[in-house]
Amino acid sequence: MNILIRTDSSIAIGTGHLMRCLTLADALKEKGAEVHFICRDLQGNLSHIVKGHGHKLHLLPAPKDDVKLQADNPAHASWLEVSWQNDLQDTQQITCSVTEKFDWLIVDSYALDYRWEQKMRAKADKIMVIDDLADRKHDCDLLLDQNYYQNLESRYDGLVPSGCEKLLGPKYALLRPEFLQERNRLRWRDGSIKRILICFGGSDPSNETTKALEAVCMLNRQDISVDVVVGSANPNKDTINELCAAMTNVAYHCQVENMAQLMAKADLFVGAGGTTVWERCALTLPSMTTTIAKNQEKTISDLAESGYLLFLGSSEAVLVESFYYALEIVLQSPWLLISFAQKMWHIVDGKGVKRVARKIMPLEIILRMATMDDCKTIYNWRNAEETRRYIFNPEQISFDKHCIWFKESLQNTNRQILIAELHGKAVGVLRYDIEGELAVISIYNVPGMKGYGIGTQIISIGSKWLSRNFPDVHKIQARVLPGNLASKKAFVSAEYTRHHITYEEKLIDDY
Repeated sequence: MNILIRTDSSIAIGTGHLMRCLTLADALKEKGAEVHFICRDLQGNLSHIVKGHGHKLHLLPAPKDDVKLQADNPAHASWLEVSWQNDLQDTQQITCSVTEKFDWLIVDSYALDYRWEQKMRAKADKIMVIDDLADRKHDCDLLLDQNYYQNLESRYDGLVPSGCEKLLGPKYALLRPEFLQERNRLRWRDGSIKRILICFGGSDPSNETTKALEAVCMLNRQDISVDVVVGSANPNKDTINELCAAMTNVAYHCQVENMAQLMAKADLFVGAGGTTVWERCALTLPSMTTTIAKNQEKTISDLAESGYLLFLGSSEAVLVESFYYALEIVLQSPWLLISFAQKMWHIVDGKGVKRVARKIMPLEIILRMATMDDCKTIYNWRNAEETRRYIFNPEQISFDKHCIWFKESLQNTNRQILIAELHGKAVGVLRYDIEGELAVISIYNVPGMKGYGIGTQIISIGSKWLSRNFPDVHKIQARVLPGNLASKKAFVSAEYTRHHITYEEKLIDDY
């Protein structure tokens, strides 16, 4: 599969858009995709990192003149530093030299909208947009907004086509694999502060890092260690390095690869409201947060109002003294930090990039109706020890008894037995018992067929099959034995909700 990603990084834009796209690209590459990036050669860009991850990089030329913006352009149109028409022309020129058509085009830019996307339709079978703002229309098949908003479900009403699938909320946060690894070995935080981590993103043009450092210095706490992380695009990085060197117990880090480890060691994070918010949540790291861009304010204020973090305000209003007084408060309030950590655990699980990658590159599983020709094969699968271990009736059954049941089941219009196949090979069996608006699901993988998220994919594809063929069914219910951890994981990954010993999915008619 060929995938094209259009995104940028610069001093003005920051590095968050590029880094989250890179995380997604790595996950897609792992599934076998070839990923191409198109980035403009803007001041302070980090596009060279793309090559280090084994992806193809195509640089658009650096802007030559100040762009003249039209009144109907997006609010962040100036970030392109060229008109969207020129950007389209430059992008199309590159795509023509690479391939006739990409399978997916992924766009992560506040400066582009439906007009640019519409014109790129000829270059890609499908288009995905990554957005945080919901401030302009898009022409896309898949939209991702990984942020937390109290009006999340309605934010894109009227802004995307009716058939667009929306991936909304922090459960889809594009976090690098190391954050999930660190989450799986997290220590319990007791609210005390022995180590502070300061980071205001990849560029920090307003130099919030220095403000926070000066506030830490005012504390005069020799028992607290501090890690300061800046990006290579930070225009003040040399001055910050000198300031760190003059302070006790302060370590300076530039363009790190071990952010997850630094967060795991920290007791408090002081930083901005960008993409690192979701990294902190995954690792339950309490934080004091300022916003350094307008687009961060709604998410951060909603998170603060819901009790996930301490919001100090926008950067221009936050002084050194503001950081100092806030630090004094949290040092005396361990209960507050414990509360933040407990709430964070449930909002981000670190598996978002896997969920998104699976939407873009699902396993090519198809479902077919079972026939009497499948009777003997299903009998053998059902009686296999690894299947019986996790079904409600674990006893072996006779072939004669199975044949009677199987024939009656095929004749029963309220029971549907499906065979899941991958590249022509059976990988699982799916059964629905339908009672009015409710369908009860039973599923097992073919013995020996494990891994690769096959169970989750079968469940998800089955839901779509059921919606098409039984539109009166509005809820699917699954019963899972307590010890069947693999099935629990599969149903949760397929976005079923747990209700005591059952898992349920409510179906929405998309057809």
